[in-house]
Amino acid sequence: MTDRVERDPLGALPVPSHALYGVQTERARRNFAISGLMPQPAFVEAVVQIKRAAALTHRDTGRLDARLADAIVQAADEILGGAHREHFIVDPYQAGAGTSHNMNVNEVLANRANELLGAERGTYVPVHPNDHVNMAQSTNDVIPTAIRVGALDMLRALTEATEGLIAGLTAKSVAFDDVLKSGRTHLQDAMPIRLGQEFAAWAHALRRDLARVQQAAHWLRDLGIGGSAVGTGVNVEPSYPARLVRHLSEALQLELREGDDRIALMQSMGDVAAFSASLRVLAIDLSKVASDLRLLASGPRTGLDELVLPAVQPGSSIMPGKINPSIPEMVNQVCLQVFGNDTTVSMAAEQGQLELNVMMPVIAHNLFLSLQLLTNAIRALDERCVRGIEANREMCRYWLERSAALATALAPRLGYARAAALSKQSVEEGVLIRELATREQLLPPAELDRVLDLRRMTEIGVPGAEDDARD
Repeated sequence: MTDRVERDPLGALPVPSHALYGVQTERARRNFAISGLMPQPAFVEAVVQIKRAAALTHRDTGRLDARLADAIVQAADEILGGAHREHFIVDPYQAGAGTSHNMNVNEVLANRANELLGAERGTYVPVHPNDHVNMAQSTNDVIPTAIRVGALDMLRALTEATEGLIAGLTAKSVAFDDVLKSGRTHLQDAMPIRLGQEFAAWAHALRRDLARVQQAAHWLRDLGIGGSAVGTGVNVEPSYPARLVRHLSEALQLELREGDDRIALMQSMGDVAAFSASLRVLAIDLSKVASDLRLLASGPRTGLDELVLPAVQPGSSIMPGKINPSIPEMVNQVCLQVFGNDTTVSMAAEQGQLELNVMMPVIAHNLFLSLQLLTNAIRALDERCVRGIEANREMCRYWLERSAALATALAPRLGYARAAALSKQSVEEGVLIRELATREQLLPPAELDRVLDLRRMTEIGVPGAEDDARD
């Protein structure tokens, strides 16, 4: 491997000859050998899309020679098509604001554009990273814009995955609507519920969470591009912001808007923090669903065993035949990571000072990571778990019949104190509530059957009262 020598304001530095990146990226590579992680693909693609839209805008206005603009656009299209990704190398933990990431994109696009025009890498003639690729831009308006459009772009996959999981849970709620089981509060016996109702409740919670995420995304559509260094738009043509937003909207097929106050959009990461928080809420309910699945599938001999989850892999290296709830366990871990990511985003958003938040690289990394993790985990939960879940009807019936909470249905007839004593007696003697009430002749047999109608207990109403009204 040979090197070429490039120069920047700090002096000369060797750069690998094969590299499409240049001297400023190489300095960042040496300075920030921190995590060993590469930038999130969404972060790369969002910045490349902005550079592409900027080149088209400057070609429209005549500020950039059409030949150079077309070369930049072609280079950008190659990257967006999956090429040259190995040349984006700046660690997520880098200097503030994301200057290194921005320059990494500028240099790769400039070098590739020059190659397309017949020039060599590292010459930056006729296309220069700053003068042409970064024309009318600053890291300070490019990176917050990239965070917004990258999140909106990734939201489409998350929405599709979440809607798939909601549909899967809803289908199971219909399939299991006739399965009566014991409800549980405080992990103790509670009144009957239908298994289908539990699945429907999970689906409804996630549907509300997705709506909340989409509401938060509304504010991300306001872009501060064109603010340049401090939001005032120095070195920017007046028509540039609107034109660029239009090109970006067309390329990404997203509803995007020119922001009303570019200074505010540069200073504040509040919209991004709110969006991240909405992802956290989605993760909270998603983790609850995963935990409930694990609990209801516990066993098969010493747990609840009301659900049978698909077996996706052996569960133990020492215990033969053991099958674990592997997919829900993965989902729980993903959600914990999302909680941590959101904490980082919120704390980094608070660190903004005066005209800029320099913590944007870590905000971008954690936000895009949350979107990626949630999308993949939700899809896996739907496809590799929920769709194959079966109800253990026998165990649901077994636990329900033994629930001491069934005495609650007798409280309107017998009073709370007598019903509580009956519940306690049932547990102490190991006798079912129905058998005990029959033995004690607490109600006439026909009335007892009406009151202890388990299906009726899963709907609103006073057990037996509807029949009394008809009689």
